[in-house]
Amino acid sequence: MKITSDLQTKTETAFQRKANHPKAFQQALASQVHQAKQQELEKMVKNITVQGDKLARSRTFRDLAKFKRLIKEFLQVAVAGGYQLEKNHSFGMYGSRKMAIVKEVDEKLLELTEQVMDEEKKTVEILGLIGEIKGLLINLYT
Repeated sequence: MKITSDLQTKTETAFQRKANHPKAFQQALASQVHQAKQQELEKMVKNITVQGDKLARSRTFRDLAKFKRLIKEFLQVAVAGGYQLEKNHSFGMYGSRKMAIVKEVDEKLLELTEQVMDEEKKTVEILGLIGEIKGLLINLYT
């Protein structure tokens, strides 16, 4: 029995298509994971916004503690994702930018704590500071 050259060519072509398929799957999977993380971060920002409004109205330490906890959770999720990207690609100037934003968020939280402790501060000032923190968090994951 003779094997024709046409039959061998078709086998090679089919094999080549199979080799490219896992890359497309990995890209699709990575895209879905990234999209899910973005949605999770957006949901966390909404929760932070709601808690920030509640904090501006009530100015209690309980609401402040919850606001800080929500921000801490957000930073852990956002920074963990960033470190994962740095591991895959390499350390660049964006990594240091993220760390600077995290430090600035920490400074703003300390300032917010002081303003909540000083009951004479106006609600507008507290809302402004909460808005700044929210803006920094959005900068972190975009």
